[in-house]
Amino acid sequence: MPPLKFCANLSWLFNELPEFTQRFQSAAAAGFRAVEAAWLYDADLLELQKAKKESGVEVVLINTPPGDLGNGDCGLGAVPGREADFRRGLELAVKYAKALDCSRIHLMAGRIPMGLDRTAAAEMEATFIENLTYAANVLLKEGILGLVEPINTRITDPRYFLNTPHQAVDILQKVGSPNLKLQMDIFHWQIMDGNLTQNIKTYFPLIGHIQIAQVPDRNEPDSQGEVNFQYLFSLLEEMGYQGYVGCEYRPLGNTEDGLGWLREYWNSHK
Repeated sequence: MPPLKFCANLSWLFNELPEFTQRFQSAAAAGFRAVEAAWLYDADLLELQKAKKESGVEVVLINTPPGDLGNGDCGLGAVPGREADFRRGLELAVKYAKALDCSRIHLMAGRIPMGLDRTAAAEMEATFIENLTYAANVLLKEGILGLVEPINTRITDPRYFLNTPHQAVDILQKVGSPNLKLQMDIFHWQIMDGNLTQNIKTYFPLIGHIQIAQVPDRNEPDSQGEVNFQYLFSLLEEMGYQGYVGCEYRPLGNTEDGLGWLREYWNSHK
């Protein structure tokens, strides 16, 4: 069984370095061959290309822009009335992805607007399906895979629209595009539904990317918590997962000091 491939999320790891572009080299020095990021749009694109080239790492995932964070946005894919903003954000994401040779974009759903109850959010599903259909066609022409990620509403973001793997799969099936896949963040899946083994096995054909963090504090996988990552890594190996596993967690201290779990994994799979 081939070992899993891990990538560093530069929005979470190596935050000891104030400049985002500096983190590419730190990730490479730590042994990562690939990186991902949430929002890198504040960084100069030419500087990002330079950092990628000099470090030698691959960029495997970026998110669509969040919208206006100061005004409560966190993605726009499912927000009624913001379709034009979503398309402009998608255009920007594609520009960055192509420049960085990145083949995956997380299409963020966004939050339920204030004053709207979750049970009355059918309009948001219709908006999300419309926007995903549009995005799938755009991304297919560019050779880029679109991803949707459920984000937990119990700890992280109570108003996020897409919050369970079952909801995400239902929407993907309604869109019906082979160019859209499921982004499985084990942190969010465990909090919302648990049953990780069966959910991984059930939805494995739809999984296009994986992210990890311990539950409930979102720290290193070997930190104190309720998820047995050694077991889950073995399960993913047995199932033949060939994509990347993104390290999207909050280091307890210095990023490098907290990578003992990964060095141990690499050493055991030589």
